[in-house]
Amino acid sequence: MFLTKFDPFSEFRDMQRFFDRFPTVKGEESSIGSFSPQVNTREGEFAYHIDVDLPGMKKDEINISVDNNRLTISGERNFKDEVQREDYYKIETSFGKFQRVFTLPDNADVENIDASTQDGVLEIVVPKLKEEIENKKKIEIK
Repeated sequence: MFLTKFDPFSEFRDMQRFFDRFPTVKGEESSIGSFSPQVNTREGEFAYHIDVDLPGMKKDEINISVDNNRLTISGERNFKDEVQREDYYKIETSFGKFQRVFTLPDNADVENIDASTQDGVLEIVVPKLKEEIENKKKIEIK
């Protein structure tokens, strides 16, 4: 008799593979030819910061828009690494579309959002409205 080790997450992986076959955003395929970049968000005193890891992407391949207080970052990655030597030939390709959407807080200054990219990291700075910052009042506890 053979014993098999119980894997409680096997059903979740099967379910993920099942849902990966269905179209996601506007009919795009989800598993082949798509990726979801890593994102770090943080809040500073005067702004919100969003850092998106997009290695190998140029700034003209990235789209950023704001609509109804929703910040959308999207683009398409096409990467091809080709090495041709005397004794071998290698091609590696990576491609896919992505879209990340963030709901901005009410105190976000959507008119002055700034974006820059360096070393494969897209940094978006969303300033806070100055009225919100000035209206804060510290209450002393007695």
